[in-house]
Amino acid sequence: MSNKYRRCVGMMILNTHNEILVGRRLDHPSGYWQMPQGGIDENENPEEAVWREMMEEIGTNNAQLFKTSNQWVNYEIPQETLDKLPWGETYIGQTQKWFIFKFSGQNSDINVDTINPEFSEWKWMNYKELVDNAVPFKRKTYETILNEFSNIF
Repeated sequence: MSNKYRRCVGMMILNTHNEILVGRRLDHPSGYWQMPQGGIDENENPEEAVWREMMEEIGTNNAQLFKTSNQWVNYEIPQETLDKLPWGETYIGQTQKWFIFKFSGQNSDINVDTINPEFSEWKWMNYKELVDNAVPFKRKTYETILNEFSNIF
């Protein structure tokens, strides 16, 4: 794993209709949607990080871990976006370990207005719409994860 990529986790959270939870980023005016994700802290393993990030980004962890990706997926981030990130001078992108969850709560449990919010809003999205509605530099990552877990859909 290259040290040019920030280690992080991604989570595909599915409802009972196998729709995917996505949020619209507060810090990106593009209107694109993304699945929750976040960095792995020092002395933290990926599974610990994904549960922490779930609470930080959607305000709940009412979910059951369903599957874990068997790969790390790298993507590079455009320089104009890196310039806005606190770690943007250190890394060229992220390497992500992905986790699939089955959401077990109610929609009212989801709260993106957290202490340090990252999303302005959220919704459930059909997997067929995910790639086209993602920011372009994450599309290949989303395709990779959807392919790995294609048997779910």
